[in-house]
Order: sequence, then structure tokens, then C-alpha cells
Amino acid sequence: MWQYCGNLVFMAFHHRNHSAQNGIRCMPSQFKLNEDVIYLNHAAVSPWPVKTADVVKAFAHENQVQGSKNYLQWMKTESQLRSRLASLINARSADEISLLKSTSEALSTVAYGLEWKAGDNVVLFKQEFPSNRIVWESLKSRGVEVRELEIHGTQSPEDALISSCDARTRLVTVSSVQYADGFRADLNKLGSYCRDNDILFCVDAIQSLGALHFDAQACHADFVMADGHKWMMGPEGLALFYVREEIRDQLTLNQYGWHMVANPGHFDTPDWEVSPTGTRFECGSPNMLAIHALNASLGLIEEMGINEIETLVLSNTQYLMELILSEPKLTLISDTDMVRRSGIVTFKVNNADSTKIYENLMSKSVICAARGGGIRFSPHFYNTNNELEKAVEASLNASP
Repeated sequence: MWQYCGNLVFMAFHHRNHSAQNGIRCMPSQFKLNEDVIYLNHAAVSPWPVKTADVVKAFAHENQVQGSKNYLQWMKTESQLRSRLASLINARSADEISLLKSTSEALSTVAYGLEWKAGDNVVLFKQEFPSNRIVWESLKSRGVEVRELEIHGTQSPEDALISSCDARTRLVTVSSVQYADGFRADLNKLGSYCRDNDILFCVDAIQSLGALHFDAQACHADFVMADGHKWMMGPEGLALFYVREEIRDQLTLNQYGWHMVANPGHFDTPDWEVSPTGTRFECGSPNMLAIHALNASLGLIEEMGINEIETLVLSNTQYLMELILSEPKLTLISDTDMVRRSGIVTFKVNNADSTKIYENLMSKSVICAARGGGIRFSPHFYNTNNELEKAVEASLNASP
């Protein structure tokens, strides 16, 4: 059975069988949600895998019975996490990785670390998540022009950003995947343009890391940031911050403390200098609990393999699109173009209040979000076709 819509061709029955088989072998034992819960909100806050929860329990017990006796071992876990994050984004070295509290903190580190001149401009999409919009708009008081473009205009989104750049463009910032409708940007095209024109390229990767392949070298990213609590399936309060080594010194530091110096363990030394690595952006004590948790989750991602995870995530979102497009009472908002798809599918129930539909779905333990004028489903690799079918059916039944 073939169904065609825009640039997306579906083989419904074949896909259904293939995806169901994949669902069986995707480490289901690592996810033990309550049986009545259908979790489709990984674009917001992800549930933890069993492996991660067990590590957190063990870490809490270790603190309870012996405190920080094993702190040197904890530091080895921190080092392993940096290496895993570097591998996940294809950084050249773990020295390019900083561990900050959030994507917002990382974006602020860039925005208020760069030296701006009145008349400089920043180019971005108007539909960016507030963290990747407000911080740049706050620079207007410093004479920085903020150029915000419609993502769905007459030009391709990338061409719209590029055509808005000029000799005074200092930075282009974009989400790898847009939070509201899952639109996936052509990072390689944007990054190549920025590198060729001496423009800094900043990527908010929170909606792709852990779900989709990401290559900081291929897309020429100067800055990459992402919290660990979405697709990386870790806790809130810990984020990746990548700064390309060659431009590290361009960021003026606005936070200082014992941890951001070259020799953080030498407490009695009166003289100090800033760390030559990414730890210079980490002013205080590391969040060791979150470090252990995120490290465990990334271990699971490594075990699965990010390419296999991406295949399964996109298989799930394709199947969701099939289901939605087959229902006359539903309207798909997300782009069906294969190159634009991500882990997010947003849709509307026709002639219904999306907020009320969302509330009804949540009351039925279909965990989702109200975004982009509709309902946002964001399944991960372990979700099954049966869950997706039930979620779409619940959406239809949630309509008054």
C-alpha cells in the first residue's frame, strides 16, 4: 500500500512490520515506564533509562555511607563524560567540551563573551526557542541589530538567513531542529557559508543530540550547546558546551571561581591563570550527580550506536506521519520532506482547541506537549508502533 504526500512516500505495511521488529530489539528492558504511560515528550524532558536510574541510586547510596571517599573516581567519570560528548558531536578533543548548567547558560556565555561593536548584527529565525532568541535580543542595548527571519517564507530557510547577512554580521545562530514543529536545518550549508564569510556559527543542538547524527566539523560549528535532559535521556541541570579551540580566546570570561583555573586543585597558590581548555567556562564545583547520570545515558547511546538510533527515531516519526495523514480529522504541521524530518511530529485536531486536546491526552497518560499551534509528539528509538497507534487514536478521541 503506497501513500504519497508532498515529498514523502510511504510504504505503510512494510514500514509497520519493519519498525515493530526494530522496537523488539531496542533494549526494551532499559525503559520501565508505567504500563499506562505512552511517553512521547522526549523533546521536553526524557524519562531515564534503567541503567541511568541505577547509577543515580548507587551514587546516592555511596554518598550516604562514605561521602566523597571516591572523589578521584568521580573525576574519572567526569573525564569519561567529556570524551563521550566530544565523540557524540565529533569534537577534535575533549578539551573543547565544557560542562555547564543549561543551554541558556551556554548561549549567554557566547552572547556576553564576544566583544560587540555598535552596528554589528546577529541573524536568526523568528521561531527559535526563547533561549536562542531572548539572549540575542538582549544585546540591542549594546547597539547590536538582531535580524529575525520567518522560517517558512518564500525562500528556503537557509537562503533566507544567508541573504540577510552582510559585512556587519557577526554571528548566525540556529537550532539544529526547531522545537515547535521539528524542522531540521541544513547545518552544513549554513556553516560553510559562515566559515567562508568569517561569520561565527552557533548551533543550539538540544533537539538533535542523542536522536540524530551530529558533526561539528562537517557543519563548521564554532559553538554548540545542548542540555542532557531531552534526547540524551539524562537529568536536568547539565549541558554540553562546545567551543572550537581556535576561537576559545574570543570569549571574555564573565564568571570566575576555583574550578576555571589551570590548576584547580592548588588552593593555596596565590597566583593563577585561566584554564587553557573548555573548563575555563566552568567557574565552580561540578554537578557530580548529574555527571554520573548523563554519563550512564550516553553509555547506552554508545551501545546502541547513534546511526541506529537515528534510523529508529526517523522510522517512528515517519510512521506517525503516516497515521496522521491517513486521518481526515487531523492536519499535519511538521514538514514531510525527508531531509527536514527529525524526532518531532506536530499536528492539529481539526476544529478543536489544541490546549484542551493536550490536557485530555495528558490525563490519559499520553505524555506530549502543546507546541507550534498543535500537539507535539516526540518519540525516541524505543517507542513502538503500537504506542504510536494508541496515541493517535487517543488524539481523535480527545476531541470534544
